[in-house]
Amino acid sequence: MDTGGTFTDCVWIEHNRLNILKVFSTPQDPSQAIADAVETIVNGKDRKVLLLHGTTVGTNALLQRKGARTALVTTSGFEDAIEIGRQARPKLYDLDVRRIEPLVARELRFGVVERTRPDGSIERAPSADELRDLRFRIQKSELESIAICLLFSFANSKNENALAEELQALAVPISLSHKILPEFREYERMSTISVNAYLQPLLQRYLESLLTRLSGTRDAEIFVMQSSGGITGLQRAALEPVRTVLSGPAGGAVGALEMGRSAGFENIVSFDMGGTSTDVALLEGRLLVTSEADVAGLPVRVPMLNIHTVGAGGGSVARIDAGGALRVGPESAGSDPGPICYGKGTQPTVTDANLLLGRLRAENFLGGRFRLDVERTQALFREWIVDRSLKWSAEDLAQGIVRVVNATMEKAIRVVSIEQGYDPREFSVLAFGGAGALHACELAASLSIPRVIVPPSPGALSAYGILVSDVVKDFARTAPMLLSVENFNHASGQIGNILQELKQTARREYEAEGWKGQPRLECSLDLRYRGQGYELRIPWRNSPSLLEDFHAAHQRRFGYRHATNKIEAVTLRVRASLKQQSGTAARPKLTAGNLLRVRVPAYFEGKPVRARLLDREDLPVGFSAHGPLIVAEYTATTVVPPDWRLRIDPSGAMLLEYRRARQRRSK
Repeated sequence: MDTGGTFTDCVWIEHNRLNILKVFSTPQDPSQAIADAVETIVNGKDRKVLLLHGTTVGTNALLQRKGARTALVTTSGFEDAIEIGRQARPKLYDLDVRRIEPLVARELRFGVVERTRPDGSIERAPSADELRDLRFRIQKSELESIAICLLFSFANSKNENALAEELQALAVPISLSHKILPEFREYERMSTISVNAYLQPLLQRYLESLLTRLSGTRDAEIFVMQSSGGITGLQRAALEPVRTVLSGPAGGAVGALEMGRSAGFENIVSFDMGGTSTDVALLEGRLLVTSEADVAGLPVRVPMLNIHTVGAGGGSVARIDAGGALRVGPESAGSDPGPICYGKGTQPTVTDANLLLGRLRAENFLGGRFRLDVERTQALFREWIVDRSLKWSAEDLAQGIVRVVNATMEKAIRVVSIEQGYDPREFSVLAFGGAGALHACELAASLSIPRVIVPPSPGALSAYGILVSDVVKDFARTAPMLLSVENFNHASGQIGNILQELKQTARREYEAEGWKGQPRLECSLDLRYRGQGYELRIPWRNSPSLLEDFHAAHQRRFGYRHATNKIEAVTLRVRASLKQQSGTAARPKLTAGNLLRVRVPAYFEGKPVRARLLDREDLPVGFSAHGPLIVAEYTATTVVPPDWRLRIDPSGAMLLEYRRARQRRSK
């Protein structure tokens, strides 16, 4: 199950068949929608439930600043490092810029007189009296959680462990930086461990509440999707909630890679447009993992998929700014009150705009189970226009909303492709989410991307991605060393020893948690030219050609290489994954159903046209048609504009190809 801002998507396997259910989310208590959906799915049967869950609880708590009252314990003299940060201005020329406040207030930061050297040797350990005094000071602060982050604790954790042992008597969750992020860069490490401590009590209560709800009448077990693209057990998720802040979007990227491969395409731009936001990721035949993400403006350095998120979704609200320009999002109508056409909302949204443009069909929404209110939408659009003294029709406003939100999403795709050194024309857009297939073709055309792939049941692909995800664990250790052709054999021996230790740790953790089978282990290094302040992650291979791999990656990412400059390995990483056997492929239709001959009014490029309306369930493998088309199904609607052609692939995916792109290539 994937909890979104508007819908909670449920995908389950029964008798080797894939089934889908969408229910409205319950933002006040996300576990309520999940429990209700489980009851609907189980249908009174006394059966064990294994729930794989993508959650937005941690993300929302960060965005809304509704986490726990947290203390930060660090080396004396470094209490303000979390606020000083890197001194990077978020807006270079804004004279009135406001920096994001740290999660831990100044009065809740405590310094300890201790010091660990960079080589791991202990220069000074805190005394018993100092530890006792610290415990008394923290106890008076009425805290809910504690983050401990001492200098160079990743090289030697002895002082951090001593602090944790002393503070255990306070009976609040304690997050240790050497366990969550055993890497260098103190500010980022301090920020990450603070995020973990800030979220830990909240996510722990939520997961316990969810387990209680599900276990009330039957045996239940819960696993949680991580930001890195794999699931983990409930206990680990509760202890390390910082690893779940991009839980749902990660499921979407996993599902996109799986569906793209089944259709024969590995170079994919995943485009997930939901009710509240749009998530895009570039998948070059594999999941691209980064440790340099910011979430809600805060550095989070645990491994996560390289996903870029913008506040543009079906529920994004339109407004007129102070300069008279039309803006869309990031504010969202969510599921309550929702868009105007849902019956309660009063502000124009992207979903309403698509309805008025004829691209979303009132009678086909959610497979006809929920009818959209066209008349109410038209009336409130006109009222909104009159209130702002605008000389637009309702259709003009709708077209403007779609153009503005498309521009926002186009920028997001540029961030993960062009700005990372990739040519988007060499990729295909894989569109999913409730609203992705409504906008994908226009976005692809604007970026000269020739193909759009719409998988089966696109509105539930994130949940499907969670269902087929591996059990993933990430391990890392900072160990700086220089690499060159001359010293490669010696350095590779040191690297091999550290990687072997990390591999053994991974195997022990899988065994301790009761997983069967041997995990797949992938090794990588964070490399940089000596003197640089940033690294590139390069897959490890025990050969001097590793150096050329780095030069080539640097050339693509930054446009140049320093062939004579020395290369430094900074952090060594092991990613462990264990395949789970929960996936099943969708079964494509081989014979045509009752193909509709209906044509409905719609707007494309400001012009009214008659578009053919199709039911996806009736389209067999090999079916082909030219736009304009509107293809309706239970979880989403796909729009095929003029100049685009639709074809049903043997995998069951819809392949949409831009005819103008083919003409340009032939010329």
